[in-house]
Amino acid sequence: MKRNLYLTTTPIDEAREIYMNALGDDLRPRAETIRVTDALGRVTSEAIYAKYSSPLYNSAAMDGIAVVSSRTEWASEASPVLLKPDEDYLAVDTGDPIRKPYDAVIMAEDLQEVPEGVLIHAPAPAWQHVRPIGEDIIAGEMILTRCHRIRPIDIGVLLSGGVTEIPVYAQPRVGIIPTGTEIVEPYENPKEGDIIESNSRMFEAMVRENGGLPVRYDIVPDDYEAIKASVLKALEENDVVLVNAGSSAGREDFTVHILREIGEVFIHGVAIKPGKPVILARACGKPVIGIPGYPVSAYLAVENFVYPVLRSLTGLRASQSTTIQAVLSRRLVSSLKHREYVRVRVGRVGGRYVCAPLARGAGAAMSMVRADGFCVIPQEKEGYEAGETVDVVLFRSAEEVDRTIVCTGSHDLLLDVISDLMSGEPEGVRLSSTHVGSLGGLMALQRGEAHISPTHLLDEETGIYNESYIRTLFPGQEMVLVKGVRRIQGLMVAKGNPLGIRGVEDLTRVRFVNRQRGAGTRVLLDYKLKQAGISPDDVDGYEAEAATHMAVAAQVASGEADCGMGVYSAAHAMGLDFLPVGDEEYDFAMRPETLDLPEVKCFLRLLGSDAFRAKLEELGGYSLEGSGEIR
Repeated sequence: MKRNLYLTTTPIDEAREIYMNALGDDLRPRAETIRVTDALGRVTSEAIYAKYSSPLYNSAAMDGIAVVSSRTEWASEASPVLLKPDEDYLAVDTGDPIRKPYDAVIMAEDLQEVPEGVLIHAPAPAWQHVRPIGEDIIAGEMILTRCHRIRPIDIGVLLSGGVTEIPVYAQPRVGIIPTGTEIVEPYENPKEGDIIESNSRMFEAMVRENGGLPVRYDIVPDDYEAIKASVLKALEENDVVLVNAGSSAGREDFTVHILREIGEVFIHGVAIKPGKPVILARACGKPVIGIPGYPVSAYLAVENFVYPVLRSLTGLRASQSTTIQAVLSRRLVSSLKHREYVRVRVGRVGGRYVCAPLARGAGAAMSMVRADGFCVIPQEKEGYEAGETVDVVLFRSAEEVDRTIVCTGSHDLLLDVISDLMSGEPEGVRLSSTHVGSLGGLMALQRGEAHISPTHLLDEETGIYNESYIRTLFPGQEMVLVKGVRRIQGLMVAKGNPLGIRGVEDLTRVRFVNRQRGAGTRVLLDYKLKQAGISPDDVDGYEAEAATHMAVAAQVASGEADCGMGVYSAAHAMGLDFLPVGDEEYDFAMRPETLDLPEVKCFLRLLGSDAFRAKLEELGGYSLEGSGEIR
């Protein structure tokens, strides 16, 4: 056999582009459904939603006693309050249900036992040390987007949310053929002229790490027909085939000739050192890659050419951990007793990284799913102030964070829809949303800590949404308000409306659950209460706050509240009845320069897409007339 003399080589980026374009539809991934317990390292092929809430009921977060908060309000060090068992309190352990009339827990360490019962020396505010229904996971909320690689924490959260099976991309089988008369297995005793074969075992690990199933074949000597037979067998049994060695210019380097005979060679020789003699081919409609024999060359060839093929077949995205400096959006207080790892979301806003702390509770497993990294507070520090620059150890690559839209403000299920659609975009852009209410979001935008602020704040005097608040918070500044959706706000009640609730006027006779201060839904409620001549003090549960529409719906669905205000889509998702109160405008505030960001352009394009419209029609309660219009 004559030597494989190739006089020209192709630049690496050009070679990869040529090869991936040539493979085209051959790289279309397949989907399958598997058990969650078998899903570690697999990649979701569609969004995954929770079946159940976690916790399923209001539960004690500490060992101690359950109390009625109103009976403790006069307690102080100077004047302790005596609580009697069964009459004033109920002994509870962590995880025990907290049922009405009890609405708070006092830790055992804070109790002074006396013969008549216990003395307490401080008041217990409502919901102290109580984990409300759905604190971590809300039934119906999205747990994972598509194209997400399952981690151990994801398995725990999925099972906690009642999900036992998930759709994932099938793992591509990768046939690995080591060739060479001079190579021997590691367990053999090598003699002069022998080379211990190790590359194929490295390939196995690299394939597994990137979502594939490696199938390693026996060593094939340098014989044209033997190598050809092994390649054809591997093509029958696998999705991708790697042939190691035999790709260079030696007299017994047969790989390129075999691949030209049975298929098509697109590239032979890449301008990379080491690693030049790479063969990029296709046979039987499957990728075949000839990899150089030197270990470093082989490693670089797999990293640069096999990895992109595997990512296309598995939905995986390239990621790399790194440490960055980011501006902290909220004060973090910590104890000198320990080093604390605070889960944070991170995005790049206005040329600097901004990190927003997530839930810090030991039971908040969902925050690990949502987090982009850790802000580590050293043991010798008591915390960081808002606006300080901190080190963040990223779970994701800095490139992923750079492609992230920081969305801070009002909650709506449509944010999950857009986030899922963005995850499937080839640009790999992401939406990181934090729900702090409309007013909190606009203030984050004011501080330069967000790209977009979803808002639905009603001006009681004019009846116009959002505009007056933006003018007040950004005086003399040019701002942009992107039309989002019109959505129906109303009262969510149990199926069949057993209490016969007709409207806001009935809130004085039922148990209510409210939204947090600054939320547009709460502003609307206050407006409606004022119209009806009802004082908030007359509404049982007015001070009981939930962070999202789905959290409100979960409280009503569980029977812990009779009624709550929210959007129709949340009521529909939880199987509740819905009493419309009125339409409102849910829009997106941002600064003008934000419109030029590629990530935001993708967001706006998806806002007007057919896929987004179809999903919102499925959720119900939305009108997209004028959606995406820029004011």
